[in-house]
Amino acid sequence: MREGRGESVMSRAFRLLDVFDDGVDELTLEQLVDRSGLSRSTAHRLAGQLVQAGALERSRRGWRLGTRMFELGQRVAREQRLRERVLAYMQDLYVTTGETVQLAVADGDEVLYVEIIAGHRRVVTPSRRGGRMPLYCTALGKVLLAFSADGGRAYLAGAPDLTRRTARTITEVSALRSSLGRVRAEQLAFDDEEAANGLRCVAAPILEPGQTTAVAALSVSMASGGPISPWEVAPAIRAVTRAIGRDSRIVAPSSRDVGLIRA
Repeated sequence: MREGRGESVMSRAFRLLDVFDDGVDELTLEQLVDRSGLSRSTAHRLAGQLVQAGALERSRRGWRLGTRMFELGQRVAREQRLRERVLAYMQDLYVTTGETVQLAVADGDEVLYVEIIAGHRRVVTPSRRGGRMPLYCTALGKVLLAFSADGGRAYLAGAPDLTRRTARTITEVSALRSSLGRVRAEQLAFDDEEAANGLRCVAAPILEPGQTTAVAALSVSMASGGPISPWEVAPAIRAVTRAIGRDSRIVAPSSRDVGLIRA
Protein backbone atom coordinates (compact mmCIF):
# COMPACT_ATOMS: atom_id res chain seq x y z
CA MET A 1 0.00 0.00 0.00
CA ARG A 2 1.52 3.25 -1.17
CA GLU A 3 1.12 6.61 0.46
CA GLY A 4 -2.13 8.37 -0.47
CA ARG A 5 -2.71 12.10 -0.75
CA GLY A 6 -5.85 12.09 1.38
CA GLU A 7 -4.39 9.89 4.11
CA SER A 8 -4.33 11.44 7.58
CA VAL A 9 -1.15 11.91 9.58
CA MET A 10 -2.46 9.49 12.24
CA SER A 11 -3.16 6.82 9.63
CA ARG A 12 0.38 7.16 8.31
CA ALA A 13 1.80 7.00 11.82
CA PHE A 14 -0.02 3.74 12.50
CA ARG A 15 1.20 2.34 9.18
CA LEU A 16 4.71 3.03 10.38
CA LEU A 17 4.12 1.37 13.76
CA ASP A 18 2.43 -1.65 12.18
CA VAL A 19 5.59 -2.64 10.30
CA PHE A 20 7.14 -3.86 13.54
CA ASP A 21 5.73 -7.38 13.38
CA ASP A 22 6.85 -11.01 13.13
CA GLY A 23 9.31 -10.54 15.96
CA VAL A 24 11.15 -7.65 14.27
CA ASP A 25 13.01 -5.60 16.90
CA GLU A 26 14.81 -2.95 14.88
CA LEU A 27 14.35 -1.44 11.44
CA THR A 28 16.42 0.88 9.32
CA LEU A 29 14.91 3.85 7.50
CA GLU A 30 15.04 1.90 4.25
CA GLN A 31 13.13 -0.97 5.86
CA LEU A 32 10.54 1.43 7.30
CA VAL A 33 9.98 2.87 3.84
CA ASP A 34 9.81 -0.53 2.13
CA ARG A 35 7.44 -2.09 4.68
CA SER A 36 5.11 0.90 5.16
CA GLY A 37 4.89 2.16 1.60
CA LEU A 38 5.51 5.70 2.84
CA SER A 39 7.93 8.05 1.15
CA ARG A 40 11.39 8.37 2.65
CA SER A 41 10.78 11.95 3.81
CA THR A 42 7.40 11.07 5.40
CA ALA A 43 8.78 7.98 7.16
CA HIS A 44 11.76 9.91 8.51
CA ARG A 45 9.60 12.82 9.72
CA LEU A 46 7.01 10.57 11.39
CA ALA A 47 9.69 8.40 13.01
CA GLY A 48 11.15 11.52 14.60
CA GLN A 49 7.76 12.61 15.90
CA LEU A 50 7.02 9.14 17.26
CA VAL A 51 10.38 9.16 19.06
CA GLN A 52 9.40 12.42 20.76
CA ALA A 53 6.10 10.83 21.82
CA GLY A 54 7.87 7.72 23.18
CA ALA A 55 6.20 5.38 20.67
CA LEU A 56 9.56 4.71 18.96
CA GLU A 57 13.16 4.74 20.18
CA ARG A 58 16.37 5.27 18.26
CA SER A 59 18.59 2.21 18.10
CA ARG A 60 22.01 1.41 16.74
CA ARG A 61 20.55 0.29 13.40
CA GLY A 62 17.60 2.67 13.21
CA TRP A 63 14.37 2.50 15.21
CA ARG A 64 12.54 0.14 17.55
CA LEU A 65 9.21 0.29 19.37
CA GLY A 66 9.34 2.43 22.50
CA THR A 67 8.37 1.50 26.04
CA ARG A 68 5.41 3.84 25.78
CA MET A 69 3.79 1.35 23.42
CA PHE A 70 4.26 -1.41 26.01
CA GLU A 71 2.70 0.76 28.72
CA LEU A 72 -0.33 1.57 26.59
CA GLY A 73 -0.79 -2.07 25.62
CA GLN A 74 -1.08 -3.07 29.27
CA ARG A 75 -4.05 -0.73 29.67
CA VAL A 76 -6.31 -2.49 27.14
CA ALA A 77 -9.07 -3.54 29.53
CA ARG A 78 -10.74 -6.33 27.54
CA GLU A 79 -7.70 -8.52 26.89
CA GLN A 80 -6.02 -7.66 30.20
CA ARG A 81 -9.06 -8.67 32.28
CA LEU A 82 -9.49 -11.86 30.28
CA ARG A 83 -5.80 -12.72 30.63
CA GLU A 84 -5.75 -12.15 34.39
CA ARG A 85 -8.78 -14.36 34.96
CA VAL A 86 -7.66 -17.23 32.73
CA LEU A 87 -3.94 -17.23 33.56
CA ALA A 88 -4.14 -19.64 36.52
CA TYR A 89 -6.03 -22.16 34.37
CA MET A 90 -3.41 -21.79 31.65
CA GLN A 91 -0.70 -22.52 34.19
CA ASP A 92 -2.55 -25.67 35.30
CA LEU A 93 -2.81 -26.80 31.69
CA TYR A 94 0.88 -26.15 31.13
CA VAL A 95 1.82 -28.17 34.21
CA THR A 96 -0.39 -31.03 32.98
CA THR A 97 0.93 -31.11 29.40
CA GLY A 98 4.38 -29.51 29.53
CA GLU A 99 3.58 -27.89 26.17
CA THR A 100 2.93 -24.34 24.95
CA VAL A 101 -0.47 -22.98 26.03
CA GLN A 102 -2.09 -20.05 24.21
CA LEU A 103 -5.09 -17.83 24.91
CA ALA A 104 -6.68 -15.96 22.01
CA VAL A 105 -9.70 -14.01 20.82
CA ALA A 106 -11.00 -13.32 17.32
CA ASP A 107 -10.39 -9.89 15.83
CA GLY A 108 -11.78 -9.50 12.34
CA ASP A 109 -10.44 -12.30 10.15
CA GLU A 110 -7.53 -13.01 12.49
CA VAL A 111 -6.62 -14.67 15.75
CA LEU A 112 -5.26 -12.21 18.33
CA TYR A 113 -2.97 -13.90 20.89
CA VAL A 114 -3.62 -12.52 24.38
CA GLU A 115 -1.21 -14.73 26.36
CA ILE A 116 1.27 -17.55 25.76
CA ILE A 117 2.89 -19.81 28.36
CA ALA A 118 5.87 -21.91 27.27
CA GLY A 119 8.67 -23.73 29.04
CA HIS A 120 11.99 -25.36 28.22
CA ARG A 121 10.34 -27.56 25.61
CA ARG A 122 8.87 -24.58 23.78
CA VAL A 123 8.05 -25.35 20.18
CA VAL A 124 8.81 -22.75 17.52
CA THR A 125 5.47 -21.20 16.50
CA PRO A 126 4.56 -18.26 14.26
CA SER A 127 2.53 -16.79 17.13
CA ARG A 128 3.52 -14.38 19.88
CA ARG A 129 1.72 -12.41 22.57
CA GLY A 130 -0.07 -9.55 20.86
CA GLY A 131 0.54 -11.21 17.48
CA ARG A 132 -1.94 -12.35 14.87
CA MET A 133 -2.53 -15.36 12.66
CA PRO A 134 -5.26 -16.23 10.13
CA LEU A 135 -8.44 -17.86 11.41
CA TYR A 136 -8.68 -20.60 8.77
CA CYS A 137 -5.40 -22.44 9.34
CA THR A 138 -5.04 -22.40 13.13
CA ALA A 139 -6.80 -24.56 15.71
CA LEU A 140 -7.66 -21.45 17.71
CA GLY A 141 -9.02 -19.74 14.62
CA LYS A 142 -11.22 -22.66 13.65
CA VAL A 143 -12.65 -22.83 17.18
CA LEU A 144 -13.36 -19.09 17.21
CA LEU A 145 -15.00 -19.31 13.79
CA ALA A 146 -17.11 -22.34 14.67
CA PHE A 147 -18.27 -20.75 17.90
CA SER A 148 -18.80 -17.23 16.60
CA ALA A 149 -22.30 -15.72 16.64
CA ASP A 150 -23.10 -17.06 13.16
CA GLY A 151 -20.92 -20.16 13.23
CA GLY A 152 -18.53 -18.70 10.66
CA ARG A 153 -21.15 -18.35 7.90
CA ALA A 154 -20.35 -14.72 7.06
CA TYR A 155 -16.64 -15.52 6.94
CA LEU A 156 -17.18 -18.44 4.57
CA ALA A 157 -19.56 -16.44 2.37
CA GLY A 158 -17.07 -13.61 2.02
CA ALA A 159 -14.70 -15.52 -0.29
CA PRO A 160 -11.89 -15.67 2.31
CA ASP A 161 -8.28 -15.74 1.18
CA LEU A 162 -7.26 -19.29 2.11
CA THR A 163 -3.61 -18.95 1.17
CA ARG A 164 -1.64 -22.18 1.33
CA ARG A 165 0.93 -22.00 4.14
CA THR A 166 1.96 -25.67 4.13
CA ALA A 167 1.07 -28.80 2.18
CA ARG A 168 -1.67 -29.50 4.75
CA THR A 169 -3.38 -26.09 4.77
CA ILE A 170 -7.11 -26.12 4.01
CA THR A 171 -7.53 -24.00 0.88
CA GLU A 172 -11.10 -24.88 -0.18
CA VAL A 173 -14.12 -23.17 1.40
CA SER A 174 -16.13 -26.40 1.27
CA ALA A 175 -13.42 -28.27 3.20
CA LEU A 176 -13.22 -25.52 5.80
CA ARG A 177 -17.02 -25.56 6.17
CA SER A 178 -16.93 -29.30 6.84
CA SER A 179 -14.08 -28.82 9.32
CA LEU A 180 -16.04 -26.18 11.25
CA GLY A 181 -19.00 -28.55 11.46
CA ARG A 182 -16.81 -31.15 13.14
CA VAL A 183 -15.39 -28.50 15.49
CA ARG A 184 -18.89 -27.50 16.61
CA ALA A 185 -19.85 -31.13 17.19
CA GLU A 186 -16.71 -32.01 19.16
CA GLN A 187 -15.94 -28.62 20.77
CA LEU A 188 -12.36 -29.23 19.68
CA ALA A 189 -10.27 -28.09 16.74
CA PHE A 190 -6.99 -29.52 15.48
CA ASP A 191 -4.17 -28.03 13.41
CA ASP A 192 -2.04 -30.80 11.95
CA GLU A 193 0.80 -28.76 10.42
CA GLU A 194 -1.69 -26.48 8.64
CA ALA A 195 -0.21 -23.18 9.83
CA ALA A 196 3.45 -24.17 10.03
CA ASN A 197 5.49 -27.24 9.21
CA GLY A 198 6.37 -29.32 12.25
CA LEU A 199 3.67 -27.73 14.44
CA ARG A 200 0.50 -29.37 15.78
CA CYS A 201 -2.20 -27.78 17.95
CA VAL A 202 -5.47 -28.57 19.64
CA ALA A 203 -7.90 -25.86 20.77
CA ALA A 204 -11.21 -25.60 22.61
CA PRO A 205 -13.68 -22.73 23.10
CA ILE A 206 -14.33 -20.88 26.34
CA LEU A 207 -18.14 -20.75 26.51
CA GLU A 208 -20.49 -19.13 28.97
CA PRO A 209 -22.93 -21.58 30.60
CA GLY A 210 -25.71 -22.39 28.16
CA GLN A 211 -24.19 -20.26 25.38
CA THR A 212 -22.73 -21.23 21.99
CA THR A 213 -20.64 -18.11 21.29
CA ALA A 214 -17.05 -18.30 22.51
CA VAL A 215 -15.67 -15.60 24.79
CA ALA A 216 -12.17 -16.76 23.80
CA ALA A 217 -10.29 -20.00 23.14
CA LEU A 218 -7.34 -21.94 24.54
CA SER A 219 -4.88 -24.09 22.62
CA VAL A 220 -1.93 -26.36 23.30
CA SER A 221 0.84 -26.45 20.69
CA MET A 222 3.53 -29.09 20.29
CA ALA A 223 6.12 -30.32 17.83
CA SER A 224 5.13 -33.01 15.37
CA GLY A 225 6.68 -36.26 16.47
CA GLY A 226 7.15 -34.97 20.01
CA PRO A 227 6.47 -36.88 23.23
CA ILE A 228 2.77 -35.97 23.25
CA SER A 229 0.11 -35.59 20.54
CA PRO A 230 -2.83 -33.20 20.23
CA TRP A 231 -5.27 -36.09 20.63
CA GLU A 232 -3.71 -37.03 23.96
CA VAL A 233 -4.04 -33.42 25.15
CA ALA A 234 -7.67 -33.06 24.00
CA PRO A 235 -9.34 -34.33 27.22
CA ALA A 236 -7.24 -31.99 29.37
CA ILE A 237 -7.91 -28.86 27.31
CA ARG A 238 -11.63 -29.65 27.11
CA ALA A 239 -11.77 -30.08 30.91
CA VAL A 240 -9.91 -26.81 31.53
CA THR A 241 -12.02 -24.72 29.15
CA ARG A 242 -15.20 -26.12 30.67
CA ALA A 243 -13.92 -25.27 34.15
CA ILE A 244 -13.23 -21.73 32.95
CA GLY A 245 -16.76 -21.53 31.56
CA ARG A 246 -18.21 -22.48 34.94
CA ASP A 247 -16.14 -19.84 36.75
CA SER A 248 -18.42 -16.82 37.02
CA ARG A 249 -15.44 -14.60 37.90
CA ILE A 250 -14.18 -15.11 34.36
CA VAL A 251 -17.17 -15.17 32.04
CA ALA A 252 -19.65 -13.03 33.94
CA PRO A 253 -18.12 -11.10 36.88
CA SER A 254 -20.53 -8.25 36.22
CA SER A 255 -22.49 -6.82 33.33
CA ARG A 256 -19.80 -4.18 32.89
CA ASP A 257 -16.98 -6.70 32.76
CA VAL A 258 -18.81 -8.95 30.33
CA GLY A 259 -19.17 -5.98 28.03
CA LEU A 260 -15.47 -5.33 28.25
CA ILE A 261 -14.58 -8.92 27.46
CA ARG A 262 -16.98 -9.09 24.51
CA ALA A 263 -16.33 -5.62 23.09
